[in-house]
Amino acid sequence: MSLPAVPIDNYLPYMPDVTRCETSLRELNLMWRLIESTARMVCPQEAQAILPTIAATRAGFDRLERELVRSLVAEKIDHAMAALGTRAGYVIDIVVRNLYERTADVGFLATDRVLCEFVAGLTRDVDAVRARLLSYRRKYTVYDEILLLDPQGNVLVQTDPAHAVEGTQDPLLEQALASDGYVQIFRPTDLRPGLGASLIYAQRMLHPTTRQPAGVLCLVFGFEAEMAGIFRSHGDPAGRSILLLLDAQARVIASSDEHWIGRGARVPVNPDGAPRLLLHAGREYLVCTRRAEGYQGYLGPEGWQGQVMVPVDLAFTRDEGSALEALDPGTAAGLLSHARSFSPPLYEVIRATESIRRVVWNGQVVTAGRDIDRQRLKTILDQISETGARSNTLFAQSVRDLYDTVLASGLQRVGFVAHLAVDLLDRNLYERADDCRWWAMTPELRTILAQPEPQDGARETITPLLRYIHSLYTVYTRLFVYDRGGRIVAQSHDGGDDGLVGRRVDEATLQAVLALQDEQRYHVSPFQVEPWTDGRPTYTYHAAIRHPEDGRIVGGIGIVFHAERELLAMLRGAVGQRPDARAYLTDRQGRVIASTDPATPVGTVLAAAGPWLELPNGATASRVIEHEGHYVLLGASASAGYREFKTSDGYRDDVLAFVIETLGPVRRASARVGGAHDDGWTHGAARGGQEYATFYLGNDLLALDAACVREAVPAERMTSAPAGGHPARVGLLPPTDNTAVRHFLWVYDLGRLLGVAAPADTAVQGRQIILVEHGGQTAGLLVDELHAVPEFAPNEIIEAPFGGAARRLIDRLIRARGGEVLIPVVDTVRLFAALRQGEERLASAA
Repeated sequence: MSLPAVPIDNYLPYMPDVTRCETSLRELNLMWRLIESTARMVCPQEAQAILPTIAATRAGFDRLERELVRSLVAEKIDHAMAALGTRAGYVIDIVVRNLYERTADVGFLATDRVLCEFVAGLTRDVDAVRARLLSYRRKYTVYDEILLLDPQGNVLVQTDPAHAVEGTQDPLLEQALASDGYVQIFRPTDLRPGLGASLIYAQRMLHPTTRQPAGVLCLVFGFEAEMAGIFRSHGDPAGRSILLLLDAQARVIASSDEHWIGRGARVPVNPDGAPRLLLHAGREYLVCTRRAEGYQGYLGPEGWQGQVMVPVDLAFTRDEGSALEALDPGTAAGLLSHARSFSPPLYEVIRATESIRRVVWNGQVVTAGRDIDRQRLKTILDQISETGARSNTLFAQSVRDLYDTVLASGLQRVGFVAHLAVDLLDRNLYERADDCRWWAMTPELRTILAQPEPQDGARETITPLLRYIHSLYTVYTRLFVYDRGGRIVAQSHDGGDDGLVGRRVDEATLQAVLALQDEQRYHVSPFQVEPWTDGRPTYTYHAAIRHPEDGRIVGGIGIVFHAERELLAMLRGAVGQRPDARAYLTDRQGRVIASTDPATPVGTVLAAAGPWLELPNGATASRVIEHEGHYVLLGASASAGYREFKTSDGYRDDVLAFVIETLGPVRRASARVGGAHDDGWTHGAARGGQEYATFYLGNDLLALDAACVREAVPAERMTSAPAGGHPARVGLLPPTDNTAVRHFLWVYDLGRLLGVAAPADTAVQGRQIILVEHGGQTAGLLVDELHAVPEFAPNEIIEAPFGGAARRLIDRLIRARGGEVLIPVVDTVRLFAALRQGEERLASAA
């Protein structure tokens, strides 16, 4: 995390969990200073071996107090700003993708032969033209109004009689007449008097013969309804934040809550997403502003921006419930073991906790069996342990709070992304259903296919038309037209491949098209490979072409969606730049139809999809799960349709989006007997017995004779071992100040020495190295966690009865808790013999 210096005092009042952590750290620091001073005064000789460790630990807490609170604040702000930025980007990107389709619509409709003949004065049937425009509007329901204007601005025909106008003096007219392409405006206009700002796409229409401008087509986009739908779908259910669409002057042109921040208000913007507090209407906000990334080169109306604002006093409020408590304890503990990469501040707290325990453990070890006055040192060690435990209890909740923040932020993010991906899919395919039905009404197609036997020149007439349409709508692989018998008569394939011409569509598709009841109906093939899909599975949208006079079906049009390119672009756009995220679209059986993950290609079944395949339409869920040996955040969302598409038009094809972000390899938590760090239960019934240094190896508690143990050090200090050594040798421990390590020591994995299978995850973070001494030799043993240094009476020690690899190193068992728990004791003599024999065998083999 590379955030600039954060003025933490501005944010701490809104982060009670961080405030608690700050208080506990300050108390802990003071206690460490007191303990160190007491040890130096009361028992300087007895504490000599651990004073350097106490000093190092106290220095560590000095740094922790200075840095951790800032890190915790920055971490929370970072997650809050990332969430705001994600949603701000969604607002503008969804709008831009939608409006890109409008630029293609106006370009195509402005060349419609029937409409061009009308504006040129070659035909006079106003009712027929109005009916044609209404038919278009019934299919493309995103438009509130369609108007045809003559070059003088007179309205020739319009579709919305409730807002009738006679003409316009808007500069839009002259702009459109002078332009080769479309013109877009968003402002009040006399074409929509009294209705406020209107978003209009206009394009000139040419005389069919002279090719001179004969009029202007205006498509009035249903802006308010569209924005209301976006805000409803992607807004904050808790109502803590507000979504806005802004113009280039940072004025609100659409708001998810007009009562909070209304249209026309000017608001502060934060385009770089830096963590800063901005003031609006007397209240401080976190703000994130995003411009469009663009779609197919289209950036939307100039200067438009998406923005999300949240009051700082609400920004760090958590919903009821805990993401952490919803996990089983093993998963929660396993995730926490990834704290170094998952959350650096969490890792610092964990390291602090471990250091306290190691100080106490080492203090008990270095005094074991020594002829010194141990009572004074024991008092110091008890104070260290008690202070550490009390302070850990205080900031343990802070650790959990931050952990919850990280998890909740991630779960929210993957849910957002999954919802966005499936929403983009529905919105995109809605347009495909519109396109096929409208293009089926093209007069040239209807006239040619209405002939009893289409002439040989049909292909030459239809092909250029299909290629022109294809040039405007680039989301298709090809368009093709077939007659009533299903024979393909022309296609648009931009490679010029006419291999499809003369072939027939399959009988099931043909019968489905022939059965379409009216021009509002369409047919979609399943997601599959067909002769016209170039060997790739996709959707093909079909509509019936009808006789221009009696409406009989005389053929059909098929438009082949370029699923491989377009669906992948949707997923990548939704995921953004997160390298650890993968996204998928699947059907209700979990079969993948699009994937950003090369390991799970199209056609395979997504293993993680199973529990969510029955997710209700429109629902979104997110969970922490185990997937392919990793902890992952999974977000799932089921398609809900868009407008009438998949909701009321008779078409059903549920698609689910899945987003998976990897958190780290699965690490099995310790299901440890007696509970982790429960020191008391290991104590023997009688005092004055032999002391044993106990520790964890996986879930098992083991022991070493404390007199043979010098101390424990963090495993992170170990460097990698050169290849070719003892099979259990895992590293080299260099000399270190303030420890018993005076020269390089080999480190061995105790689990391997005991014949325990090596875990899949061999990371050393959080693990410990115990330095064991025998016969003038010292070696390091890699273990998982330290426990305690209790005493046990001779009658609590029994001979180990089992055999196998472990039998060679373990000859005794401790009957702890009255015999309820047996603790294997690793024999130091046998351990060093095994290490020596292994090294000698390697030397002789070499």
